[in-house]
Amino acid sequence: MSLSRQTTSRRRFLQGTAAAGAAAFVAPAANRAFALQSPNERPVFATIGLRNQGWGITNKSFKFADFAALADVDSNVLGANVEKAAAKQKKKPDAYKDYREILDRKDIDAVMIATPDHWHTKISVEAMYAGKDVYCEKPLTLTIAEGKLIEKVVKETGRVFQVGTMQRTESGQRFLQAIALVKAGRIGTVKKVTCGIGGMVASPVIPVAEVPKEIDWDFWLGPAPKVDYRALPEMRQGYGGGVPLYSNCHYSFRNWHEYSGGKLTDWGAHHVDIACWALGASDTGPSKITPLEYSLPVEYKDGNPVVHDQYNTATSFKIRVDMPNDVEMIINSAGDNGILFEGTEGRFFVNRGKIVGAPVEALKENPLPEGAIEEVYGGPVSENHTANFIDAMKSRKQPISDVWSHNRMLEICHLSNIAMRLDRELKWDPAKREIVGDDQANSFLSREDRKGYEINM
Repeated sequence: MSLSRQTTSRRRFLQGTAAAGAAAFVAPAANRAFALQSPNERPVFATIGLRNQGWGITNKSFKFADFAALADVDSNVLGANVEKAAAKQKKKPDAYKDYREILDRKDIDAVMIATPDHWHTKISVEAMYAGKDVYCEKPLTLTIAEGKLIEKVVKETGRVFQVGTMQRTESGQRFLQAIALVKAGRIGTVKKVTCGIGGMVASPVIPVAEVPKEIDWDFWLGPAPKVDYRALPEMRQGYGGGVPLYSNCHYSFRNWHEYSGGKLTDWGAHHVDIACWALGASDTGPSKITPLEYSLPVEYKDGNPVVHDQYNTATSFKIRVDMPNDVEMIINSAGDNGILFEGTEGRFFVNRGKIVGAPVEALKENPLPEGAIEEVYGGPVSENHTANFIDAMKSRKQPISDVWSHNRMLEICHLSNIAMRLDRELKWDPAKREIVGDDQANSFLSREDRKGYEINM
């Protein structure tokens, strides 16, 4: 795919951002997005992958962008979301099963990707080579090698790339306040940080089932190995509902290493991210990963499950990560979901609902310096991840959730999964980004794409 696929519309879009220039970046964050300036300056977006979070990020973005197209391999999901989008923006977006038809279009400035994880890298790389900026849901990658490839292509193409770790912007300012507390020395020297990310339940045996007529199963699998569709009749309720509770598709893809990384890359991508940000470890990595306690739901041999009809990611775990400056990180499936920071002079806990502890209470008498939150964020704080993405599209600078910091923290999550799969401690070289003295473990840093679904570069 050629970088020459930049359209007149895109040139107008970028020329408009240059003209807005300095004025756009001294205004408050809420007023800096195109949608709040002029309808003629609204970028044109498309979303690829529409269930749950796919619709969520699209729905949050209508006030900032126009959606020209949507894509999904499930015709029911695609049809329903096209109608919802038409009602929202008073114009019906085009519908596609094959995302490549979106990348071929010359009127689309950026794509939002919310497919299952095993598709993220292929679509992201091809989109960048097609001249599109990219917003991709977390976790960004299935393997560490995929992260390195995305970094290479971002640098090569100059595309703006936002990772959908919305906890950096859309969970109030609790996490930013937590980082500011650490950086201001309010707990002294950090000695330990515990990330509580929850566990998962094992599945019963899930039999081979007939593929629902609305799903292109081969295309859904894409780069992953060719396997039978599996599902039990019981349906999932609540968030992610309307699909089988137990399957190897749709919502349950998170519980299979073939498509995702379980809780380690689901919630870990949120809380390990904030922990690394606070520790100043967003451009480095750990030296050692040790699985202290864990439970896998099926038998493993040489790091691979020997059973293929049940979920295979860890159900419970306690992992120790040796971080720079002698900080101990614990990633735990037990306890309250959130992050506990412990230092030589105090400790506090933060999650999406609260920030508590003596250092927090002390803020009443000794508040953080003015501008401390903005200093953490790197400028005026945006309350919408899409607005931050569009600001970055205007400035041609990388956004708050850039691929480099995301990949560095996600390496911890990927390595934790590898350590459990192989049942051993792993030593990590953060400079070379490889496992030290363990060829078998290093073989899990990449995976081979299925023939016919290789990345087009």
